[in-house]
Amino acid sequence: MATQAVIWLIPVVPAVAFIALLALGRVRRAAAPYIGLTAAVLSLVGAIWAVVAVGRAGTINFDFIWLTVGNVPLKIGMYIDPLAAVMLVVVTTVSLLVQIYSIGYMKGEKRLSWYYAAVSLFTASMLSLVIANNFLQLYISWELVGLCSYLLIGFWYEKKSASSAAMKAFIITRIGDVGFFLGLALLFVNTHTFDFSAVRQIVAAGSLGAGTLTAIALLFFAGAAGKSAQFPLHVWLPDAMEGPTPVSALIHAATMVAAGVYLVARSFFIFEAAHPAALQVVAGIGAFTAILAAVIAVTMTDIKKVLAYSTISQLGFMMAALGVGGYTAAIFHLTTHAFFKALLFLGAGSVIHGAGTQNIYEMGGLLKKMKVTGWTFLIATLSIAGIVPLSGFWSKDEILTEAAKSGNYIILGVLLVTAFLTAFYMFRLYFVVFTGPVRDEHAHESPAVMTYPLLILAVPAALLGLAGSPLLGNWFTKFIALPGAEHIAAAPDYLMMGLSTAAALAGIGLAWVMYKRNLSEERFGRTLFYFFNIAKRRFFLDELYQFLIVRPIMRLAAASAWFDIKVLDGAVNSVGPLAVHGGYRAAQFDSVVINNVYDSGINIIKTIGEATRRRVNTGLIPRYLAYILAGFVVLAVIVYVLFVMVK
Repeated sequence: MATQAVIWLIPVVPAVAFIALLALGRVRRAAAPYIGLTAAVLSLVGAIWAVVAVGRAGTINFDFIWLTVGNVPLKIGMYIDPLAAVMLVVVTTVSLLVQIYSIGYMKGEKRLSWYYAAVSLFTASMLSLVIANNFLQLYISWELVGLCSYLLIGFWYEKKSASSAAMKAFIITRIGDVGFFLGLALLFVNTHTFDFSAVRQIVAAGSLGAGTLTAIALLFFAGAAGKSAQFPLHVWLPDAMEGPTPVSALIHAATMVAAGVYLVARSFFIFEAAHPAALQVVAGIGAFTAILAAVIAVTMTDIKKVLAYSTISQLGFMMAALGVGGYTAAIFHLTTHAFFKALLFLGAGSVIHGAGTQNIYEMGGLLKKMKVTGWTFLIATLSIAGIVPLSGFWSKDEILTEAAKSGNYIILGVLLVTAFLTAFYMFRLYFVVFTGPVRDEHAHESPAVMTYPLLILAVPAALLGLAGSPLLGNWFTKFIALPGAEHIAAAPDYLMMGLSTAAALAGIGLAWVMYKRNLSEERFGRTLFYFFNIAKRRFFLDELYQFLIVRPIMRLAAASAWFDIKVLDGAVNSVGPLAVHGGYRAAQFDSVVINNVYDSGINIIKTIGEATRRRVNTGLIPRYLAYILAGFVVLAVIVYVLFVMVK
């Protein structure tokens, strides 16, 4: 019970911090960071507790009935297995360091309380998603994560670009969420439950057909593609750089974008039981996304945009790994990526803070001015490039090994090319920003509150991968392996290690030749002029979506608005004047015709009555007797007609 109570507190504490920060508002603005930090520290302690508990006792599964709809009980609970335990540590660690970093980066911000409130709610939503023990609870938390991303991307909503980016992220991810919701509905109709364990038993028993499982799997993947920015729903993520840089680190390293990969991993048993085409779709889209984003990253000049496309590419790596059956490889890379990508984003924030620009060609020689930022950024760059023995090398190598083992050599080839491009664009970024002559003498190192998180993140960015390496017996991958595969030790694939290292070194070497040796990028551009410029325009995907989707919808909306205003509203609005006019005419008819006819009839009756009264009321008794006699005669005639002649 104590363990359950502690785990429940992991998402509850930041949720309480959100409420407290909203209540305090501007009154205790200076205390906002410390409220958020306290909640983050407590959540991290709970996450570590969860890892220890799972290591000792195995999976923790607990729930209670939330409400009953008809005869169906809907439950809320927690499911902590190795996958969830690892994700809890990743999310809480990155969230804590981001909030510490934000003290310096967001200094002087008027809406600081709201910033920390939104970050706390974001953290609580992601943690609730991770501990969910059923798909419905996961979906509710999933939507909260999307809402929080909208609030944080559009934090500086005064800027048109920020508010537009927030709306773009919200709408595009909702498109994927529709697929996820339909998948949930299809799952429930066929299983009558949302519970992970119950669904797993039903699937294992073969109660669902391969067609149904394939449909559910692909619909789930649609939701994952939206959150994890997979082609063609990837276009929101680069624009999301309009949010504060610490938000970028939180969203694009450990929370929102990781949610899609987590969903596919959590429902991996459905994908395995479905038709092989389901996983092939995941692998194909993942690999295509990886290389597409890597090519675009080569052409970007905004430091945050380079990292944004890098994130998309690395997420494609993870999806491709899941698609070829590399469950542990995908989660391993998700974990290492969270730390080195958080370090890269926070390092980029430090560069922007010190240099006052986001354009890499307005920077240069910053290693001389920003030593802590420069050296920690180099560690993260080497890690993502896949240089041994840093974290990224081990997780990337495992993905390539799984692709080779699956026999899908096309996917393997695409990922190797992507690894080469990753090393190239990251060292292009590093050489341009940190080496060469100093271009801005006013550039300076960030304050300690921003550099300490960089130093802390540099440790897992460099060393965490060793936990899943053959040097330590693949401990990490065994810990997070699916049930039944915990004791399968992956033998080192030295061929893949050699190929991945060669790809990384080739990318670094090309970047050295082009940027360290100051060969002009224009020369590279002339060599591949058309392709380079098309990639620089993001392959015109945004324009294509504008032409094929946005503009037709806007035209349809304009036509609908015209029909509503001119036709429907016109018809409704015309009823009023017609009624008024009709009432006016009716009043005229009543006044002129009805009243005159009525008055004339009354006058005629009155005249006849007066004439009759004068002729009858004479006062002569004989005449009255004659009238009575005439009345009897008439009455007698009537009686005769009714009772005698009728017979």
